[in-house]
Amino acid sequence: MILVTGGTGLVGSHLLFKLMSNNASVRAIYRRAHKLEAVKKVFSDYTDDVETFFNKIEWVEANINDVPSLEDAFIDITHVYHCAAFISFEPNKYHELRKINIKGTANIVNLSISNHIKKLCYISSIAAIGHEPHEDTLITEETEWNPEDDNSVYAITKYGAEMEVWRGTQEGLDAVIVNPGIILGPGFWKGGGSGSLFRKIHKGLNYYPKGTSAYVDVWNVVDCMIALMNSTLKNERYILIAENLPFKIFQDKVAKALNVKPAKKEVSLFLLSVAWRLDWLSHKLFGKRRKLSKQMTKSISSKTVFDNSKLKRDLDFKFTPIDESITKVCNYYLEDFG
Repeated sequence: MILVTGGTGLVGSHLLFKLMSNNASVRAIYRRAHKLEAVKKVFSDYTDDVETFFNKIEWVEANINDVPSLEDAFIDITHVYHCAAFISFEPNKYHELRKINIKGTANIVNLSISNHIKKLCYISSIAAIGHEPHEDTLITEETEWNPEDDNSVYAITKYGAEMEVWRGTQEGLDAVIVNPGIILGPGFWKGGGSGSLFRKIHKGLNYYPKGTSAYVDVWNVVDCMIALMNSTLKNERYILIAENLPFKIFQDKVAKALNVKPAKKEVSLFLLSVAWRLDWLSHKLFGKRRKLSKQMTKSISSKTVFDNSKLKRDLDFKFTPIDESITKVCNYYLEDFG
């Protein structure tokens, strides 16, 4: 039986649908019952028989930091997809990020070892990949992580989670790690993921940052995870990205697909530096949630280029062109909000 953590998130819900389509025997963890409706919403995008697919899953209420509930979830499990994570770039969320991303992953790894799990797939992020000092230098799985860099709190904790997985491999666990870029997919239009970016572009953005990032659609991520788990590949990490694009080009493509006006002005580094300081001050004075940090400002202003050749070579995988992915996601968005 397969165990999926984080099944109520973007990747987890799409992974569940794919596994159920393949008639797999699946148990999935959830923390809050109301989150299950999001899974049904995702399923409804792909089938009219939502309840049949949903009810085939053995749902277990558990928390990745509640070991007793996890022990029950691991009974008769042979393979684990660890998708659960806390995504935030707010510096004041650091301790919560450590608890969920690092300690939670350590718990999953420990139980995988003690239950003799055959293979673990951990979904990390390109945020946990090292960065080159010079822009436009190709970043690979071997690019060295520099703990002295001004890394975001999210990146630090995802890297720490990977260290727990590698520690598990030293103790006999077979594992693969995937490092996707910005994941594009439908069903989660609010929050801090890419879905909220589609919504912001639809409502209208005036500015675009000068940097670049890497993108991949959720269907490619899920297909790669399943293919890696079904392969003989083990104790490897893989960058999962379809294309590297400047933020301006990505925003223009989404705006065109949503039939709205694209942003016309590039936001300057000076304006961003003022904005993140004002954001910090607003948090300190009024307790408002951080929307922009110093590290995020640096990230969206940097030109980073990631290499996907290792995954393409080892799996002979062909990524979906990002234009096709954007069109597909925008069509789902317009069905919900158009």
